[in-house]
Amino acid sequence: MNNSILNIEIQEYIRNNINSNISDLLLKGVPFNDIDPKVIIEQLEAKQRSKKKLPTWFETENIYYSNKLNIEQTSSEITANYKANLAHGKSLIDLTGGFGIDTFYFSKRLEHVTHCEINTELSNIAKHNFEVLEATNIECLNTNGIDALKQTDKPFDWIYVDPSRRDDNKRKVFLLSDCTPNVKTFQGLFLKYAKRVMVKTSPLLDIKATLKDLKFVKELHVIAVNNEVKELLWILERDFENTVSVKTINIQKEKTQTFEYNIKEEQLTEAELREPLAYLYEPNVAILKAGAFNVISTKLKLQKLHKHSHLYTSKELIEFPGRRFKIVKELPFNKKAFTKENISKANVATRNFPLSVSDIRKKLKLKDGGNTYLFFTTDKRHSKVILVCAKA
Repeated sequence: MNNSILNIEIQEYIRNNINSNISDLLLKGVPFNDIDPKVIIEQLEAKQRSKKKLPTWFETENIYYSNKLNIEQTSSEITANYKANLAHGKSLIDLTGGFGIDTFYFSKRLEHVTHCEINTELSNIAKHNFEVLEATNIECLNTNGIDALKQTDKPFDWIYVDPSRRDDNKRKVFLLSDCTPNVKTFQGLFLKYAKRVMVKTSPLLDIKATLKDLKFVKELHVIAVNNEVKELLWILERDFENTVSVKTINIQKEKTQTFEYNIKEEQLTEAELREPLAYLYEPNVAILKAGAFNVISTKLKLQKLHKHSHLYTSKELIEFPGRRFKIVKELPFNKKAFTKENISKANVATRNFPLSVSDIRKKLKLKDGGNTYLFFTTDKRHSKVILVCAKA
């Protein structure tokens, strides 16, 4: 951590050039001779990347930023706040503290939070920023989180861990057993020191496989922001033996879409299949990632178009955690039938269909956009159909 970065002149330079092109600044040169220009540029670039993801940090003076990779890997404030609202009690230890976004939000909910970070520079950066942000109930330990647990004799209400998804060569890994620390190996240790453990994993992780790897899973939270899955959150509780509760969350600007069920409900449910009715429903990505393909149909009293299409229909319009459409017309999938409709511009989506969106656009000479929505899918009779829709 280079404290010269915090000099008034350098901080002012960063603020004044926050919207500047990095390449242009490098060509022009940085007007400071006593510090490596690359260090200033790295701070500027990291701050630029934080504007939407970390607005509190972006808007606070004298924040010291870590490198671009740390900023990319860290939780957003939106998801950190969601996680913090799940925690209760007095104490939490963050075993993989990193830049400290999650730790900071946990500190708003619990009396005492411990931030563990093995990288000395990153640990110092987080500690500095916590002081700037006036988070006085955070203790920073420059150590491996596993070692910190083994060296303490006190229990915690919560353990939080966000395993690193990079190997020794900085390549991405996705299997839980390939991440550091290996939660599969250390979950027994975690549950020895805390009754509840919160594990953040990649949204690409296979849910069924992970449920076999982890013990005592009480809840799975599938968290999406603006219909993009950001993370999977696993809540482990010591000696919990009941059915796993699944909570899907799609956080949007106007409202948050939620849908909850338990694993057994999905396993024991079979959706009723039916031809398209008056309205069409497309689940958000959190529901699709969770695999709630049948239970959403029975819980919301909807019918499904096909076992593998994951599109739903009803006679009356209902509230739904996803997109809703009025079905204007159903067409068979052939060029002649479609040409008669004189549709030259539309939003195209496919579900359980052999052609890609780009292939369809090329085949039917369709431009993107407009107020018409076309769903290319397979119905209960296994026929390929086009549903012409408008937003409901």
